[in-house]
Amino acid sequence: MTETDPHLIYRGRFAPSPTGRLHFGSLVAALGSWLLARHHGGEWLIRVEDLDPPREIPGAAQAQLATLAAFGLMSDLPLLWQSQRHDRYSEALSRLLADGAAFECRCSRTDLAAVGGIHRACVAHGPARPPAIRLRVADDSRVAFVDGLQGRIEQAVDREVGDVVLRRADGFWAYQLAVVVDDADQGITDVVRGADLLDSTPRQILLQRALGLPTPRYLHLPLIVDAEGQKLSKSMAALPIDDHAPLPALRAAWTALGQPAAALADAPSVAGALASAQRHFRPEALPKVRHATFAAAHNKPVAGAV
Repeated sequence: MTETDPHLIYRGRFAPSPTGRLHFGSLVAALGSWLLARHHGGEWLIRVEDLDPPREIPGAAQAQLATLAAFGLMSDLPLLWQSQRHDRYSEALSRLLADGAAFECRCSRTDLAAVGGIHRACVAHGPARPPAIRLRVADDSRVAFVDGLQGRIEQAVDREVGDVVLRRADGFWAYQLAVVVDDADQGITDVVRGADLLDSTPRQILLQRALGLPTPRYLHLPLIVDAEGQKLSKSMAALPIDDHAPLPALRAAWTALGQPAAALADAPSVAGALASAQRHFRPEALPKVRHATFAAAHNKPVAGAV
């Protein structure tokens, strides 16, 4: 595995999918990644992950960008839109196929149901079905890395995940391939995102190795959940945050990241709040398991803990 050169300038990113308006959990992830980039004197980029048309909502991407701008969170470099990068993904996939690191697969979810959906050998008997393309995961493919917040993470990718889909049978690119190619092309040194993607990291590291790409440093922030402990993006509590009155949500996101409420209490504006946040931010205070629950009835976050 090629590690990120420690002498490179820190470069982080936030990469929303345009499936709806940004909610409080998205804001916490965006603010956390932005704060860590600023703390290290680095750059912060925005990438629009618009590669899944069946799930995308028209106008959602522009609404998300407007929300980020309302909170003072704007990309230091031009935006990257995944929908404009099909040639790069095709190039990477062609390399993997030529090297024998990827293969065509016509197995459906039904075909793999008996093995829990984990693909280790093709069992499909329908040659007319359009093929997906999978990464060939060797036996005993155990990947370990040290997360910047969660500590050492280890996963047996062959047994827990299986052969990873790179291009779906419907022709759409899989998230794992796109994110690995984009992080390398954008020179991302540090990936800061929600802990719901923690399990994806080992398979991305395997793919980086197969493509000869550097592996960024990773830090996974705790999830924001509703009062029933459900991930906010899957909850009825996932109401959009208010672009026209951003300070309350910004202050709440700041405290959800384990930072002192007093630091932003008197800030008169978003710009003032972000300036104060940069001065007072302490990465060592980021919570590993603490989170903020979200009170749907009042459309506001409240402190909580797991």
